[in-house]
Amino acid sequence: MKSMKKIKFFYNTNTLRFEKLETPFKVRMLRIFGFVAASLVTSIIIVSVMYRYFPSANEKKLMAQNNALRDDYKVLQDKVLQLQLQMEELENRDNNVYRAIFEAKPIPDSIRVKKMETSKELNLVEQLSQSTLVNSLKDQLNNLSYRIGFMDKSYAEIGDMLKNKEKLLAAIPAIQPVSNKNLSAISSGFGYRIDPVYKVSKFHAGLDFTAPQGTPIYATADGKVKEANYNASGFGNHVVISHGFGYETVYGHMVRIKARAGKTVKRGEVIGYVGSTGKSTGPHCHYEVHRNGQPVDPVYYFYNDINPAQFDRLLKQAASGNQSFD
Repeated sequence: MKSMKKIKFFYNTNTLRFEKLETPFKVRMLRIFGFVAASLVTSIIIVSVMYRYFPSANEKKLMAQNNALRDDYKVLQDKVLQLQLQMEELENRDNNVYRAIFEAKPIPDSIRVKKMETSKELNLVEQLSQSTLVNSLKDQLNNLSYRIGFMDKSYAEIGDMLKNKEKLLAAIPAIQPVSNKNLSAISSGFGYRIDPVYKVSKFHAGLDFTAPQGTPIYATADGKVKEANYNASGFGNHVVISHGFGYETVYGHMVRIKARAGKTVKRGEVIGYVGSTGKSTGPHCHYEVHRNGQPVDPVYYFYNDINPAQFDRLLKQAASGNQSFD
């Protein structure tokens, strides 16, 4: 038996009759649309809650892996930070202790490569993707490897310096070129002095030691004789010794040269005798010390044969602005 569609009636107060209730098409469509929209919103809310609080097995696995990676990254980041701090300490010792002992130039930070700002990266860890974390850590490890490479090279250089320490000490000028026990031989110091010929202030690149003609002149450090000849307009009979490690010494105005070019000499060995050859106004030994091609004050290179009190006295004598002998 077919079911009959339920028909609704309403009482019309105007006609005082029961009339058939008919719902307009627009109203029916709005009701259907409202039902569908409410269903969709409810479904979205239910799905969101499910995904947030009830993840799938695969999502749980991925979340666990992601958390583990982040924890591992933080551990590795701490280790990298410790390594960087240790590297900074080694670089500081290398520049300010080890290389200073051998008077070697420090390695600039621009060459060593400045450290990365890891503290800022640590604050951003939670916002980084897995690939960014890996790349960040890789960059820091590459940075450390680069710096370690320079440290290895620097320590290799220091190792060579250690092997040559004895040679280095022997190569640094350390005594006076003439016998000067009573410290009275220095007549003109390093710096601007009155030229004895032209009577104008000129730079005097060494010390003048007055002594009787024929007084022995000594090599002040071990080395190889670079020059041993005569120059009429300059130092006359003179000797230049190359000591290595950037050091050279010059001895001028000799009456006679004993050393020979190309020969090796030892500290304290006689290389010539005091005279007044070349541009000179009296018997003396003009003595210069060059380091890396530049003249330096020789008064600081007498530490093997004078004590601190004598050095202070010698320093005052050398600083007097008197006329030079050449």
